[in-house]
Amino acid sequence: MAPTTGRLPLLPAAGFVLIWSSGYLAGPIGTAAMSPLMLVAARFAVAAVLAAGLALALRRPRRISRRTLSQLIFAGVMLNAVQFGAMYLAFDAGLSGTLASLAHSLSPVLTAVLAALLLGERLSKLQVVGFAVGVCGVIVVLGPDVGAVGGVASIVLAVVSVLGLSLGTLGQRSSAEPVDPLWGAAVQFAVAVPPVFVVAMLVEGTDPARIVLDPTVAIPMVLYIAVFNSIVGLGLLGILVRTRGPGAAASIFFLMPPVTALLSWIVLGETLNARELIGLLIAVAGVAAATRSSAAATAARSPRS
Repeated sequence: MAPTTGRLPLLPAAGFVLIWSSGYLAGPIGTAAMSPLMLVAARFAVAAVLAAGLALALRRPRRISRRTLSQLIFAGVMLNAVQFGAMYLAFDAGLSGTLASLAHSLSPVLTAVLAALLLGERLSKLQVVGFAVGVCGVIVVLGPDVGAVGGVASIVLAVVSVLGLSLGTLGQRSSAEPVDPLWGAAVQFAVAVPPVFVVAMLVEGTDPARIVLDPTVAIPMVLYIAVFNSIVGLGLLGILVRTRGPGAAASIFFLMPPVTALLSWIVLGETLNARELIGLLIAVAGVAAATRSSAAATAARSPRS
C-alpha cells in the first residue's frame, strides 16, 4: 500500500517532534551524570533488548538477507555509534542541546547533497540554497566565542555526528528489501554497542566511580532515552512513514530546534540572546525551505496506489 497524500497525522507528528526534541535535553543531563560513551553504549544495549523482546513477543518475521544485514550494520554504526557517540562527547565538552538540534536539523538537506554527490540523485537549487542558509544560521548562533559552546572540539564532534546521521540515512535508503522495523532496529541498536563500549573503555576507563557520577540521574536518563527516544520515537516515526512516505520525518525536522529551545527554557532555564535567536530563525527558515522541497520531490517520485 502506497503512502497516502495530505497532511501528516497531527498526534503522531507532534509526539515525534516532542520526544525527539526532548532527547537533546536528556543527552546533556545524562552526560553530566555519566561518562558520555558509556551512556551511549548503555542506551543502545537497553534499546536492543527492548526492540528484540517486542519483536519476539509480537512474532514479527525475522527473515533478513545477508546483503540487507550488512546494510543494517553499516546504518546502525553510522546512525547510532557515530552519530550519538560524537554528539554525546560534544555535550560533555559543553555543546548545548539547542545547538545540537540545530546541527542535526541540517541532516536531511546534507543527505540530499550527499545523495547527489555519491549516488547521482537530482539536487534542486532550493535545496542547495536552503542548506547554505541553514549553515549560515548555525554560524550566527555560534557567534565569535566558540569557547562558550565547548570550543573547536565540540563543533568538530557535532559535524562528525551530522555526517554519521546523513551517511546512515543513505545506508538505509540503499536497501530495497523490506525488513521488519523492530528487528531492523534491534540489529542497528545492537551493532552500535560493541564499538562504542570498546572506545569507552579505552577513553573513559573502567572505574565505576568515574563512569557513573550520579546514579540517581544517570539510570533514569539511560532508561528515558532508550525507551522514549529509541523505542517510542521509532514507533511514531513508523506511523509517519507509513502514512506519508520516507520523507515524512525530513519534512518536520526543521521544527526540532525551536521546540528544543523552548523545552530548554522550560526545563533548564536556558535562554537565547538576540544574536542566537536570529541565527536560529535563519537556520530554521533555510532548513524548512530545503526539506519541504525534498519531501515534495520524494512524494512526486513515489508510486500511487
